[in-house]
Amino acid sequence: MKRKANALAVVVLVLLMIASSCKKEVLPLTSEDTLLDKSIAKAKSMQPGAPALLVSGLMELQGSTVGPDGALYVTAPLAGSVWRINPKTGAKTLFTTGLPERNPDPFFQGAGVIDVAFHNGIAYALVTGVGSDLGGEDIVGIYRVDGPDSHSIIADLGAWSIAHPPVPDFFVPTGFQYSFEPYRDGFIVNDGHHNRILYITLDGNITEMIAFGNVVPTGLAQRGNTIYFTLAGPIPHLPEESKLMALSQKPLTATEIASAAGLNVGLFVDVEFGSGNTLYTLAQGIWDGPYEGAPALPNTGALLKLKSDGSFSVIANGLNQPTSLEFIGNNAYVVSLTGEVWKIENITPANVH
Repeated sequence: MKRKANALAVVVLVLLMIASSCKKEVLPLTSEDTLLDKSIAKAKSMQPGAPALLVSGLMELQGSTVGPDGALYVTAPLAGSVWRINPKTGAKTLFTTGLPERNPDPFFQGAGVIDVAFHNGIAYALVTGVGSDLGGEDIVGIYRVDGPDSHSIIADLGAWSIAHPPVPDFFVPTGFQYSFEPYRDGFIVNDGHHNRILYITLDGNITEMIAFGNVVPTGLAQRGNTIYFTLAGPIPHLPEESKLMALSQKPLTATEIASAAGLNVGLFVDVEFGSGNTLYTLAQGIWDGPYEGAPALPNTGALLKLKSDGSFSVIANGLNQPTSLEFIGNNAYVVSLTGEVWKIENITPANVH
């Protein structure tokens, strides 16, 4: 038994020696290692998150804005309503209703309460495609929100458009407005059908700022004395016809900043500033519609970031018929025609240049 025990001890000793010789030397972390780990962590934190569903189950959404309370407000044209969305939790509250509802026929998508904006803390709604020229009985214009179910018309855009027809061809005399934005003592309005930008004061005075050919102006943003706007381009809304534009004031000149040329996505519908001076553009996607005004194909939209060289980088793609874009802090919020709101976190990380 002693010999077996001695032999066993020798075997164990040999195995321990082999294990010891094969064991990797563990060195203490250096400052370079710590910096590398921090750099990797920072690089990961600088990447935008994947689109995450924040809100679902609403009835066809279209326009949006960020209210003075920091909440997200979205329009529901089929219901003639505006919803308030908590940007952190997605909890939704009916903000106002009783605005003109759009005709439920899919041909009228893009009509009804198309956008919402705040001016000096007061909410206003832009309503289009509900006039008698399209079989409706309501006024195309800007409505002030006076309460949960009460509103006042401050500007009759339909009547003004009929009295001041555009130069390019059109078939809807009251126009087909797409978006509006607070500007000075009123609003600027994009009319995608009459191909022009209007300026409307709070007392209802309407003037034409600038008119275009058949380019279909859609989204709006404003910074300083410059107005930024998107063009969807004429049908079939090819990428090279989808453009981001700037409108300077002195002299009043529209200049192309970038286009979607080279990208497999088009039909620009919105533009917004993220943190700092970075511009983002929302593309609804690939268009193959049966009629003018039809939305892009499902799940072909994209969120694009303007780069310093005048081209776009794709932040998120596969978006389902997006219509409007907002930023709250470092997060982007994409509103969809399907009644959903999607959140993309960390899209414009703080302290990143």
